[in-house]
Amino acid sequence: MTTILAISVFIISYYFIMTEKINRATVALAGGMLLLLTQVYTWETVITKYIDWHTIALLFAMMVLVGITKNTGVFSFIAIRLAKVVKGDPKKLLIGVGLLTAIGSALLDNVTTVLLFVPIIITLTTMLKQPTFPYLITIIITSNIGGTATLIGDPPNIMIGQAVPHITFASFLQHTAPISIVILVITLTLLYYLFRKQLKPIEIDDIKKLKLMNEREHLKKSPLLYQSVSILILTIIGFILHPIIHMDITMIALSGAILLLLCSDKELLTEKVFEQVEWITLFFFIGLFMLVGGLQEVGVIDEIARSIMWVTGGDMSNTALLLLWTSGVLSGVVDNIPFVAAMIPVIQEFESYGMANLDPLWWSLALGACLGGNGSLIGATANVVVAGLAEAQNKKIEFVKYLKYGIPIVLLSLVIATIYIYFRYLVPFEQSL
Repeated sequence: MTTILAISVFIISYYFIMTEKINRATVALAGGMLLLLTQVYTWETVITKYIDWHTIALLFAMMVLVGITKNTGVFSFIAIRLAKVVKGDPKKLLIGVGLLTAIGSALLDNVTTVLLFVPIIITLTTMLKQPTFPYLITIIITSNIGGTATLIGDPPNIMIGQAVPHITFASFLQHTAPISIVILVITLTLLYYLFRKQLKPIEIDDIKKLKLMNEREHLKKSPLLYQSVSILILTIIGFILHPIIHMDITMIALSGAILLLLCSDKELLTEKVFEQVEWITLFFFIGLFMLVGGLQEVGVIDEIARSIMWVTGGDMSNTALLLLWTSGVLSGVVDNIPFVAAMIPVIQEFESYGMANLDPLWWSLALGACLGGNGSLIGATANVVVAGLAEAQNKKIEFVKYLKYGIPIVLLSLVIATIYIYFRYLVPFEQSL
């Protein structure tokens, strides 16, 4: 009975999360609370076993760091400077926006990056009399590709990094960053050719307007500007060095956030900073961990692991490639966060079936989930955020229209990732047997 109940609550919650008829954080928390009330598990079990507080704390810390830095105007400065560097050329701007979004997504996280850049890009394209759609599509796609490169770039990577102690920030730089760069270059080239005819030559008057814009006016020159940028850079360096300094990545992020809160206290009230934190996202994660915890408690996760092992026969190569394509395809249909939350315990369960080295499976899951998020407007949190910001500015992105670009790019990305995983991990693994 409890098994049927846990599965039913998960499926119903998943449906409402996908359709967004009700706020997804509310849905996830309601589902988790229902599992508590029906005694599928206890409150103590949820708090100590199923909710990953490391992931919650890491996300919170990054939101605080970026939120304070955003108030200094440094991100607006970067966007306007980019437009000036390319002299308003719409095609160069498209490539520049893609590169900037990918870099920002890798270093900050893709949700934060799109929140910062989308309003600025809409303003720039409107001023330059360019269609906004190509730039918004480019932002969505490159945010997910850039987010694939690092541990903090995309929520699924954060979850994997927290679940597997030996996978560090440097590990992602070594394993997912190289293929992300390759896919980014190929994707930007493809987007350039797809959109080149839609981008109009910029008029002389618009070039003059751009030249008259003073990006320095957006910078709030105060001690906080230098403090926030310095602490943000130091935090990222700490992520890279954390295996050497033997400090948990969550502790590094929290230390940076608290230090910046102390530095900003005179210029920016802590209450104002906390108002900018994406609490809905944090509570969505908490509810999500509760929902997946219900499936773990009743043994559904164990059964999924056994099923995958049965399909692949326990073969590492078959399992890794099946995981890559399954996560890639499903992440285009549903948000990749709940999918990864459900798959982490499945992969962990494989160890009990004799798989000693699970790393190829973790990289398959990370690449599939992050790259697959480009498949549709609900495939990743960043996609939903961009669509919402665009609609608020009367620049609505049509769901079906997006699919025409998202699906081919995901398929191409997964093919490239398949070749990468096979030759980098699976061939050496098979030769070692």
